[in-house]
Amino acid sequence: MTAYVLAPPPVPAVPVLGEDARFPVRRILCVGRNYAAHRREMGGDDRDPPFFFAKPADALALPGADVAYPSATADLHHEIELVVALGAGGADVPVDRALDLVFGYGVGFDLTRRDLQAVAKDKGHPWDASKGFDQSAPISAIRRWRGPAPQGRISATVNGQSRQDALVSDMIWNVAEIIAQASKLWALAPGDLIFTGTPEGVGPIARGDQVEGAVEGVGELSFRVV
Repeated sequence: MTAYVLAPPPVPAVPVLGEDARFPVRRILCVGRNYAAHRREMGGDDRDPPFFFAKPADALALPGADVAYPSATADLHHEIELVVALGAGGADVPVDRALDLVFGYGVGFDLTRRDLQAVAKDKGHPWDASKGFDQSAPISAIRRWRGPAPQGRISATVNGQSRQDALVSDMIWNVAEIIAQASKLWALAPGDLIFTGTPEGVGPIARGDQVEGAVEGVGELSFRVV
């Protein structure tokens, strides 16, 4: 048995819909600007390709948990996303085999300290502080899935008011292409989560707000900002 000088941290794990066993999370990869309208909303060009960034696994906020308004920001934003949970891994995975790696899908929010992100962009600095803070990745239970990826409605409301409403099929890169591209940059492994990008309509949330999101056929997620 390996001895440690400190107690190892617990493995972040997400509920699996209808099952007692949980999905252990290895890491979280995220795709930026993967819906054309959102890319324009954020000041990008239609010719700009989507790109990847990451959040630590302990950034997850599990279903039913309140989300604390983070420190060091006055401009917290919501971004609803389809989340891919990988049950298998590989490197340089071809697009036509990429969906074989999928364990299931969930609903997630990529919470962003937009003011810190703006400063980082202006200075050419990394985005870590704006994207990878505590509870910056609320997630629903994962639904096991086989076959073609979800294509239906993806939506978010704040205090019952519609903020984001689009189709997953509007993504620039589809799920298989995202997995294949990610596998060129990292050796993917079971337990990896991939947040696949957000549609237009992102905006601020404040303490006391009730945030709800859904992906058709996959699930729903609700949390309160405290």
